Amino acid sequence: MLRRLFFRFLPSAFLLLVVALLTLPVLAVVLSWLAFDSEARSILTQMLQTVLPDYTWTSLLLCLLVGAGVAGVGMATASAVTLFEFPGRRVFEWALLLPLAMPAYVLAYAYTDFLQYGGPLQTALRSAFGLQGRLLPEVRSLGGAVLVFTAALYPYVYLLARTALSERAAHLMEAARLLGAPLSRRIRQVALPLARPAVAAGVALALMETLADFGVSSYFGIQTFTAGIYKAWLSMDNRMAAAQLATLLLIFVAVLLRIEHSAQQRMRFAAGRGARAGSADAAPVQLKGGRAALAWVVCAAPIAFGFVLPVLFMLRPLVLGWDNLLWDQFASWTLNSLRLASLSAVLATALAMGLAFAVRRQPDALTRGMVQLASLGYAVPGAVIVVGLLLPVGWLQAAAPQTGAGYWVTATVLGVVWAYLVRFCAVALQSIQSGYSRIPSSFDDSARMLGTTGAGLLARVHWPLLRRSVAVAGLLVFVDVMKELPATLVLRPFNSDTLAVVTYQLARDERLGEAALPALALVLVGLLPVALLSRTLRSK
Repeated sequence: MLRRLFFRFLPSAFLLLVVALLTLPVLAVVLSWLAFDSEARSILTQMLQTVLPDYTWTSLLLCLLVGAGVAGVGMATASAVTLFEFPGRRVFEWALLLPLAMPAYVLAYAYTDFLQYGGPLQTALRSAFGLQGRLLPEVRSLGGAVLVFTAALYPYVYLLARTALSERAAHLMEAARLLGAPLSRRIRQVALPLARPAVAAGVALALMETLADFGVSSYFGIQTFTAGIYKAWLSMDNRMAAAQLATLLLIFVAVLLRIEHSAQQRMRFAAGRGARAGSADAAPVQLKGGRAALAWVVCAAPIAFGFVLPVLFMLRPLVLGWDNLLWDQFASWTLNSLRLASLSAVLATALAMGLAFAVRRQPDALTRGMVQLASLGYAVPGAVIVVGLLLPVGWLQAAAPQTGAGYWVTATVLGVVWAYLVRFCAVALQSIQSGYSRIPSSFDDSARMLGTTGAGLLARVHWPLLRRSVAVAGLLVFVDVMKELPATLVLRPFNSDTLAVVTYQLARDERLGEAALPALALVLVGLLPVALLSRTLRSK
């Protein structure tokens, strides 16, 4: 009897444990306001009078400019490769995804090394034309950050807008053409309104990445909320100020997340109507001459600025300073990155598998709500996760010093892997749930009729059909962990620097030539999911 009760409540206990594990950082940040006393009020008042207006204004301005940039570039490229036919279109369809392999902070280091006052471009211009002084605007500025984020994040809008246009716009534009509408009107009144929800969702995703960024804002000296959180915690040693800033950043992210969810719902509704409207594919509009050249430039420019040129900029110091590179330490950095990424990928995939199976086994509102709560971590910036993990550790360490909670979280891999799970378990969960959506529920019914239930159902029926989805989930988490910077920078154990951390530290010390080696290694790793995504889109 006891054994039966144990196995009956084991899945529910597992679900509760996983949800608690993945939501504790956000909960800790919110609960920190329960300790809002006179000292906390004084801190908040001081921030309101000094740094908070600057953080708010800079973050809002950065989001507005980046949003406009990614929306314009993403929509222009998606429209070009979906609605028109021109030389090189099929190559651009997958090449426009390449900037996804380039972390934004790597892009910032590459452009700074090439375009700064002492960089090769300005030096060559002064030498060639006999000029003096600064010839180009300062790269490390708000404008430079906008250009970097736009070049790195426009694929979010491109992917979603391309999918929306390819599914619904072609045959409707063909119908508008038959009714006599010119090309400009077909684009303005048919294609753009259909893609608006997709663009809104892509912009929201790009802005969440912008707000979560630490490498670019810190290196460029931009006063964003993320940079302010780290400054409050690490420089000022003020946990309450860091918690207050983290809460404000969470409010920003929650608004963007709501916009993204609303846009996704409108996309599904529009897709249903579009699917019933017609099924025949209409041929893209053939472009020739100047129009074809313009479409080619529209697609080639983002690839050049978001991938090709930064890679060339990093290859230059790599080739010129081959003998001076830190090859002896590179192996250690790579092994540390691989070890953390592999461990996190295995654990995140296992947890995601358990969560997805719980929804499949018992798809009631409570289970689905708890799984959705556990999957919100990907929208939470790494800086908030760091604060949310260290706050309860500090409380526990103060209440019970003998537990050594601070040691286990900050001096071992436990803390950084925990942060990775909170941040990236949702990535694995999305892939596995996508795999589950392709398994008919009749398979489960047939297995139960044959006496296979519980873990046997997962092992003998679901696992053989989910192996590809699980492999994709593990790969995506692996690559995300390799590139993750904010949580790794604070929570990594001593003497266990990763490629991302070393790239940031070398760039911060103005050793940009030496930073090229680990930065290029991160780009090579980032190409793996891009190749997978490109192959998936071509197969569809």
